[in-house]
Amino acid sequence: MIKRERLYDAFGDLIYAIALADGQIQNVEVEVLSKILEGYKGATDIRWSFDYNRIKGKSVEETYQRAIEVCKENGPDPEYPFLIELMVKVAKAYKGIVPSEQIILEKFATDLKAKFTSDLEKLKLL
Repeated sequence: MIKRERLYDAFGDLIYAIALADGQIQNVEVEVLSKILEGYKGATDIRWSFDYNRIKGKSVEETYQRAIEVCKENGPDPEYPFLIELMVKVAKAYKGIVPSEQIILEKFATDLKAKFTSDLEKLKLL
């Protein structure tokens, strides 16, 4: 298990990637993100990471890869459903979920499932 702050930074990376996947981050996506994060314990770290990537002009692939590695290292986590819900809501915020956003959503679920299944197989639990 990794530090929560690092995991929340990865969440910010993933939200950034999903918001940028259609080519541009829209104000409505940022507004949805802000609204959902109100009162959430990791909000500061998520928002910092999102804003940092935006200021630096990081690519979708770069931020996705960094985030997925942190999530894989972290292992299964009860906060992943919240993250996926957040990703879906941000993706839907501007013209619904477009194919490039859908690809990231599916890739995230597939990548995590493959990692966790592989770990369980190594432990001879599957």
